[in-house]
Amino acid sequence: MEKPISRQQHGFTDYSYIPLVAAAPALANFKDQPTATLLTRVLSGSILATSLMTRAEWGAFRILPFKAHLAADAAVGTMTLAAPWLFGFAGHHRARNAFLAIGAFGLMAGLLSRPDEMK
Repeated sequence: MEKPISRQQHGFTDYSYIPLVAAAPALANFKDQPTATLLTRVLSGSILATSLMTRAEWGAFRILPFKAHLAADAAVGTMTLAAPWLFGFAGHHRARNAFLAIGAFGLMAGLLSRPDEMK
């Protein structure tokens, strides 16, 4: 199967995804969940760091191979899907559902992007 997301499109999604994840507690109304709110900040910061360090057109420091970036996206997406149960906020449906959406998006971005390295 041909993967539909190019490296350039992946960069656009990363830099769009970062502020959305950071704003998720306000957008999905779960600011009353301190653990979930803190995790969105950690998650958006780590996505920003890996994006800036990725060896791609949109990377500022170009240290991390794009394939490693994709593997990190898939791993972080999987952890994000499990976070409501791992960190004890699965009973708060807004926080849980936001993390399920965030995790699914991250996992799919990691799995559906073409792993072509920049020349």
